[in-house]
Amino acid sequence: MYNDIDEKLLELSSKVEEKIAPILAEHDKISMINSAKVLKAFQDNKVGVNDFAEITGYGFTDDGRDKLEKIYADIFKAEDALVRPQIMSGTHALSLTFFGLLKHGDTMISISGAPYDSLLSIIGLEGDSRNSLIKHGIKYEQIDLVDDDFDIPAIQTRLAKNDVRLVEIQRSKGYSSRKSLSIDKIESVCKAIREVNSDVIIMVDNCYGDLVETREPIEVGADIIVGSLMKNLGGGIAKTGGYIVGKKDLITDISEIFSAPCLGKNIGANMGQLLYFYKGLYLAPSVVNNSIKTMIYASAMLEELGYDISPQYDEHRTDIIQTITLHDPDKLVAFCQGIQKGSPVDSYVTPIPAPMDGYPHDEIMAGGSFISGSTIELSCDGPMTEPYSAYMQGGLTFEYGKLGILIGLNEILKKIN
Repeated sequence: MYNDIDEKLLELSSKVEEKIAPILAEHDKISMINSAKVLKAFQDNKVGVNDFAEITGYGFTDDGRDKLEKIYADIFKAEDALVRPQIMSGTHALSLTFFGLLKHGDTMISISGAPYDSLLSIIGLEGDSRNSLIKHGIKYEQIDLVDDDFDIPAIQTRLAKNDVRLVEIQRSKGYSSRKSLSIDKIESVCKAIREVNSDVIIMVDNCYGDLVETREPIEVGADIIVGSLMKNLGGGIAKTGGYIVGKKDLITDISEIFSAPCLGKNIGANMGQLLYFYKGLYLAPSVVNNSIKTMIYASAMLEELGYDISPQYDEHRTDIIQTITLHDPDKLVAFCQGIQKGSPVDSYVTPIPAPMDGYPHDEIMAGGSFISGSTIELSCDGPMTEPYSAYMQGGLTFEYGKLGILIGLNEILKKIN
């Protein structure tokens, strides 16, 4: 019945499920609030079957596409949105935002420390691209976190000079050992920024954090936020795509990099993806909740088995990521291979470390997902560098998430013990 999982693991699972039940119930409440928010946006914008129609060619007068972007703006309490299948990933959405808002001579500052690995080459801190921000004459600065929180005195001192165009905040931890940043912390730093500078653009990389809490970064002071539809808001349904939401003038600038000056949002065929985008968004609050539940369950199980984990099962969650620090390359590989075994797709495949475009180090990636590269489905990956941490996320349903974790742990224990 349980795929030949060791009886001791099943006994531990029963104990863990009883322990985490009250915490899961709290996340059900968050999911209900976010579900109501999404449903209201659908109803207020009068979504109809005709809105799912495929538009080809240039994509002019695509009412379904325009309505979807209005729904995104409503859910995030923003003025405007760009939601397109032509945005191929979260990294692509971030790149569009940077190049849409920054020009030669501008300065951007990351105030959450070093950005995610795939952004290093976009900025120009890694690689030899002639098209990085730095190569385009854009200056980059960084203010590190202090004890997993913003260094507000340093941020205010720097921004009081009024010569910074854009502040970037990465909500999720990425491939770092820090904790992810809660909406409350983002709200505090946005208020602190506005005390000394009313003009700087506050941008939040919202990847992995969408619909995890009951508020989003725009509601607490951000001007623009960015994410991927192969993560939370795709609901495991969207085949590709990304989103950018925020102030209308900023979305206009970004959309002209997305397409062309003067064309902006008016062009771009939906390529038959609207049904998947609408349905994925509709399912997203529940799917995100299942992913969070899966990670809480995994955290509690791994803690019982003696693993070094973050966050702990009972810690506040602001994204869908669970970190497992293994301190050993062989254990990192074994862990990811175990998670692959618990996948519905390609469970027979054995992942191995390899180079990956956009990343400076070899990566090990487990992801037996229906949508290739989808990280709202159960997946696990990590760079082959110290301290050899695995970053796990996703789970379309809690039941399949638990099974995936149990099968994965069963395989891991066989290899490591």
